[in-house]
Amino acid sequence: MATILFENVAVFDGENPQLRDPAFVLVEGNRIREVSDRPIRQSGTERIDGSGRTLMPGMIDCHVHVYVHSVRLGTADRPPTYYAHYAATFLRDILACGFTSVRDVAGGDHGLAMALAKGWIDGPRFFYGGRALSQTGGHGDFRGPGVPAHEYCMCGAERNELAILADGVDACIKAVREELRKGAHHIKIMGSGGIMSPSDPIDRCQYSDAEILAIVDECRRRGAYVAAHCHPDEAVLRSARLGVRTIEHATLISDATAREVVDRGAFVVPTFSVMGAIQSDGKAMGIAQRSLDKLAAVVDHAYAGLETMKRAGVKLGFGTDLLAEQHTRQGTEFTMRAEVLSPFEILRS
Repeated sequence: MATILFENVAVFDGENPQLRDPAFVLVEGNRIREVSDRPIRQSGTERIDGSGRTLMPGMIDCHVHVYVHSVRLGTADRPPTYYAHYAATFLRDILACGFTSVRDVAGGDHGLAMALAKGWIDGPRFFYGGRALSQTGGHGDFRGPGVPAHEYCMCGAERNELAILADGVDACIKAVREELRKGAHHIKIMGSGGIMSPSDPIDRCQYSDAEILAIVDECRRRGAYVAAHCHPDEAVLRSARLGVRTIEHATLISDATAREVVDRGAFVVPTFSVMGAIQSDGKAMGIAQRSLDKLAAVVDHAYAGLETMKRAGVKLGFGTDLLAEQHTRQGTEFTMRAEVLSPFEILRS
């Protein structure tokens, strides 16, 4: 098995703000075998002198959509092979940026995971939730108000690469079981309105308590967990109270809710880079004005929300949520969070 020895590096381990310097790191295959403050004696290994450089673990982007090749969400108008090749490009690009793990929170599937596992395509470790669950008329329902219901089957899956529609406790249970059957690592639900969906107010909650509790229970019994898309404070609060493990965005979170998120042991994954990208290029990319208006209603609160979560000690994950050709902008998540968080806090997330 091939080995690489990194010598004379400063090591950032993700936990300690102080760098370990100098350090020596022996990597065997795809595993770190030894980290030492003294030179490591190892024959037959490739040696890399890292003097003056810092060595750190690969990063994880906890909020990606590897199949979203266009901002025209919910159209599913290309052959499956097209989506597969786009996803391969996405994963290759994000790996080259230093992200050695990604979590796909709507769309990723078993076929792509198999291709990565077999080494057919280059990419990071891949955790996927399959299609997200949305109520009819929710954030995962991309039909405009004028689209007849009969143009979709009941779950909408044939026209939607990101989500399925499930209404009522029984339908939610069946949808969860189906995604878990297909290998989902977690289940994503739409807990509030969103920016890119045409028919739902962004400041309103989605799914009933009974539906969310049933979804959480199914995941717990399977050893999985629930992630919830939430913008308004009420959606964040009820998701935490109902057992959701990770809350995505949390743009309008309050001090009281942030404290309860901490008490409940939940995580929050803010996503700043997607907001910056849509603000910058959304109109030119053809994003609908109604979506741009919804973004304008929440974006000014995002930094205040991040400050709120920092004060409360909320456990944060790093996520970008970048869409289509904007997926190469991961670096903006660092610079935007740096308005509130320290470099150590950002890297630790």
